[in-house]
Amino acid sequence: MKISFEFFPQTTKQGKQSLLQVSKELSVVKPEYFSVTSGAGGSTKNATFGTVSALKDNNTIGITPHLSCIGSSKKQITNLLDKYKSLGIKRLIVLRGDIPSGVRDVYDFNYANKLVEFIKNNHNNYFHLSVAAYPEIHPQAKDAKDDIYNFVNKVKAGANNAITQYFYNPDAYFRFCDEVAKLGVTIPIVPGIMPITNYKQLTRFSNNCGADIPKWILERLKLYENNLQDLTLFGIEVVSKLCQTLKSNGVDNFHFYSMNKSWPAIEIVNNINDN
Repeated sequence: MKISFEFFPQTTKQGKQSLLQVSKELSVVKPEYFSVTSGAGGSTKNATFGTVSALKDNNTIGITPHLSCIGSSKKQITNLLDKYKSLGIKRLIVLRGDIPSGVRDVYDFNYANKLVEFIKNNHNNYFHLSVAAYPEIHPQAKDAKDDIYNFVNKVKAGANNAITQYFYNPDAYFRFCDEVAKLGVTIPIVPGIMPITNYKQLTRFSNNCGADIPKWILERLKLYENNLQDLTLFGIEVVSKLCQTLKSNGVDNFHFYSMNKSWPAIEIVNNINDN
């Protein structure tokens, strides 16, 4: 079974030290890699590179930067790719990214498939490229058909695998995989897993990204809203069962949105292994 964890960059000294400690704690479960997010239009791109460098220097685990294309020119992307190559980075997660407020010029790339194509054309197969998938439809897609069409375009451009937005309904994941397989998609589609630790944060994220929270889960989270310990324990149980269901149906690769925390992700991974 393969495991990976996503981090977001830290800018304060304390935050950077805390993230390095979290990475060491998560290293115990021998993840395939750590990924580092990147803000759109350069909002955290410098912090992303700094975080990637720091993790690379303090871990033996592979590092995979996110690369968002909105607001970036071909020259900027080329310079960044050269920097990552100099660090020995060989995996990237390629995303369109959100258009920052007030920005009208998206520069040279308007969709992730264009960036995938650009990297493949200019760097052959040096980089392993992951792209995003949305089992419950991207919130800005016209409809499900259009969303799947956009995903297939990223695969045709040369993506090596995909990582999904998080979900809590396994049927959405299996249905998506079946639908794109009928269109000739054969690359691995790795489920993105979001541990549950905060009611308000999770509902805000889910509203923004279009991830559905089943009503029965939502009602329990409301019940535990002011009791973080019980909420987290409930979240571990729910997400562990989700992963166990995925595993029992042949899934052997999980990508965790860690929120820069080692627990409860480690508990969930252990529960998957015990299944």
